[in-house]
Amino acid sequence: MKMTHLATIINQAFKLVIQISKIHNIDESHSLKHSMEVFNMANKIYNSEVQVNDYLKNQKDIICVSAILHDMCDKKYMDEKQGILDIKEYMKPYLCEEKIAAITDIISTMSYSTVKKNGYPDLKEYQLSYHIVREADLLSAYDFDRCVIYGMMVSNYEYFESVQRAKQLFDERIFNYIKDDLFITNYSKVLSKQLHNNALKQLIDLNFIHNDFIL
Repeated sequence: MKMTHLATIINQAFKLVIQISKIHNIDESHSLKHSMEVFNMANKIYNSEVQVNDYLKNQKDIICVSAILHDMCDKKYMDEKQGILDIKEYMKPYLCEEKIAAITDIISTMSYSTVKKNGYPDLKEYQLSYHIVREADLLSAYDFDRCVIYGMMVSNYEYFESVQRAKQLFDERIFNYIKDDLFITNYSKVLSKQLHNNALKQLIDLNFIHNDFIL
């Protein structure tokens, strides 16, 4: 099967996710499946935004690779600076230095905690690409089960304890995304409301299910 250059780049980025996840024991809440989810979501936002921002066509590789690799320098699992260096070295045969720099600038400044602490960076012509990837990651955070999995796999919580911790995180952080005006694109503004309501309903359903198990 003949592939485009972008397809080759995407294949290599996913291979790197597998490698780094094995080396640093990154659990499924932040490894391959999550990378795919953020990649797919980023492309949906991109497809909406490129209709009015034609210049994004020249940055699609940056958006795709940033979405795929965004957690491969996560300080929860590794030294962030070393993770960035490893990404730069691995992607060197596939992308020019400027694009790799844009990717590492995006993934090193897009986390919720970094934005809350420092605000949005000024990434010049890559600012919208930054928001596309950042928002794709935020939208994936509405997955309640993913939050529970992280608590069980990384913090070693038992299931019901992890559920309670996840509920607390949703109340303190995720259910405030919209109120905190963290979505810039129209696509994300619309979808975040749907995901917000779906998550609220899921928590109601979980409370009903768990009543059978908790005294």
